[in-house]
Amino acid sequence: MLLANNGILPLATANLTRVAVLGHNAALARTQGGGSATVIPDHVVSPLDGLRAALPDVEVNYALGAVVQEGVAPFAPEEITHPETGEPGLLVRFLDRDGAELYREDRRAASLVYLGGDAPTDEAAAVELTTTWTPGASCPVRLGFAAAGHARIDLDGELHLDGTADAGADPGAAVLSPRSAAAPVTVEAGRPVAVRLLFDRVPGEGSLGYAFGLTIGLAPPDVDPAELLAEAADTASCADLAIIVVGTNSAVESEGHDRTDLALPGHQDTLVRAVAATGTPTVVVVNSGSPVLLPWRADVAAVLVPYFGGQEMGHALADVLLGAREPGGRLPTTWPATMDVPVLDVTPVDDALRYTEGIHVGYRAWLKSGREPAYPFGFGLGYTTWSLDGLRVSPAVSAGGTAEVELTATNTGARAGKQVVQVYLARPDSAVDRPVRWLAGFTTVEAAPGESVPVTVTLPARAFADWQPGGWHYEPSGFTVAVGTSVADLPLWADIELK
Repeated sequence: MLLANNGILPLATANLTRVAVLGHNAALARTQGGGSATVIPDHVVSPLDGLRAALPDVEVNYALGAVVQEGVAPFAPEEITHPETGEPGLLVRFLDRDGAELYREDRRAASLVYLGGDAPTDEAAAVELTTTWTPGASCPVRLGFAAAGHARIDLDGELHLDGTADAGADPGAAVLSPRSAAAPVTVEAGRPVAVRLLFDRVPGEGSLGYAFGLTIGLAPPDVDPAELLAEAADTASCADLAIIVVGTNSAVESEGHDRTDLALPGHQDTLVRAVAATGTPTVVVVNSGSPVLLPWRADVAAVLVPYFGGQEMGHALADVLLGAREPGGRLPTTWPATMDVPVLDVTPVDDALRYTEGIHVGYRAWLKSGREPAYPFGFGLGYTTWSLDGLRVSPAVSAGGTAEVELTATNTGARAGKQVVQVYLARPDSAVDRPVRWLAGFTTVEAAPGESVPVTVTLPARAFADWQPGGWHYEPSGFTVAVGTSVADLPLWADIELK
């Protein structure tokens, strides 16, 4: 979704000689949700990798800017090798109290969650992970583990870490997002390191009985935030363009726990402001799975939201930024401007949570409250402009029937593109509790520059109905049809009768 664009996108590559790519998520993007939503791809293309591949004649410089990661993140899949097979991945062994093997399996990822299955999670006294890690860069790192309990890590046969990560009060979090322990070590790019982790398995301690989570990898660097911000600002000031990838992490956005606020974690807001203040045109890519606050949105040239873009995220992002593809998405949620959102009580009282908001949730709650968000439901820009006109609506619809909404969409811009035409219904004088308006249908249209195309959206009678005890109820009389490109941008209106 393209949320803001002062005309800088798509990028004119002929004008670029040096680009600054900034942000933790630029090099280590979130490509999918956490917890049980996670699958292990064969490879992942980061935004930094995708931009470097797409701009071979441009100097692309990277700076971290702000740390987003919390705790230990797993080794990159392409950097670990199974010690016996030589294939990517690691060897997992479940051991008894005497060190005898009870069970073994090969895994591709260095982050494991066991929720039962064939592994003897209740019988094992320890779990051993072994792999060969080949670092991609020469630098000091903090290598460690995430788990609820005690573990030991050996590197090339020598003790690296012997420590304990506290389980915390939430057994679910101890499985899906356990706490971490790490220690510093300096590594050399391309030099293999034999890694062995031995985790003391205590069933029921810091876990959900048979379940536990275990990760081996790298913790974020222990650096001064002010130094990171200064380095990023310096990198941006020497560039023709700055691209900042901000986002969330699994500690604030994943299953198993609620978010406590909508702010980007860490010092990312400060990073964006610092880079924008250099005067270098700044494009911000928001790598989150749900709405976050963007308090600097008026200070940057463009805001793009790819959500979790999958393993090819870097290449897809580069295609959109450079104009090979148009950002065609539209917001499925409302993005607030501040934390003052129309959310009612979500805390149980006397062990009961009462949903007093009824049907007024999401964009419906925003409409009822009269508050203006940063970006409304259904909103999204493209690389061309559109006009809608000639609205024609069926004069009436009966229960069990359909109504036709017809209009003309014209591409008024200079390049081909697509638009999502949205149809909403309203019944302000209803005898029942209804939203201010609600989405009834939509369709996607494509057109060449200057081309006008016919648009038809068929509305089922159910779109006009309201739920009453015992079934759907059809309230006769007049409704209003509103057509546009978001819940807040509806230039065309017409009346229709429900019989």
